[in-house]
Amino acid sequence: MHIDAAGKDFLQLNEAVRACPEREITITGCNGQRYIGDGLAGKRLAVYGTAGNALGAYLCGSEIEVFGNAQDALGDTMDSGRIVVHGRAGDAVGYAMRGGSIFIEGDIGYRAGIHMKQYQSKCPVLIAGGCAGSFLGEYQAGGTIVLLNLQKEAAAVGNFCGTGMHGGRIFLRQQAPLADLPEQVKARRAKEADWQALLPLLEEFRGYFREAKTALSPEEFWVLSPNTQNPYRRLYTPNGG
Repeated sequence: MHIDAAGKDFLQLNEAVRACPEREITITGCNGQRYIGDGLAGKRLAVYGTAGNALGAYLCGSEIEVFGNAQDALGDTMDSGRIVVHGRAGDAVGYAMRGGSIFIEGDIGYRAGIHMKQYQSKCPVLIAGGCAGSFLGEYQAGGTIVLLNLQKEAAAVGNFCGTGMHGGRIFLRQQAPLADLPEQVKARRAKEADWQALLPLLEEFRGYFREAKTALSPEEFWVLSPNTQNPYRRLYTPNGG
């Protein structure tokens, strides 16, 4: 089914999406309408244009592909499913997501992956081909964040990366380690086991974005994880485990 978003406010657009009996929905003319696909299950949306705030929030198993950019809070608290953006995304991407995966072709804004967590067997993934702003992975409790930094910027992320981090891991592709990591976060070069875990994500990323065929190697990546003496970890997990 095709829905033309031109001239529709976010309420009208989302009502049309929810009323559609078909699984496959194409939205054209999107111009910042918010909340597209929020809480949606069992659908596949193709969105052409710029998606507004909170695209795919609380997503429950649907797939959303955006042919353009997306604004803030993409995938907020999503439970399962997949979001693919052929462009950039704004701040707070993947806020508190506890499952599913988000693939962004370009850069992402500030506070991406904040409060990301794992839930039972679910392990969320956020991977971007570009760089991120400050506070990446703030209070991260689980899941995996990857910045591929395909343009080879000096730093893949801004300041205060991993502040309050007490679970999960972050992969950063850059030459030197971050200079301002908080004490509760440790950084090391990727090892073979890390690389083997990362490879399936890279292959999936390349499947969506054909331009991303840059040769990558494990020695280019730094892995950030909570320090075993992390005071935040002791606060949020039983016996500090």
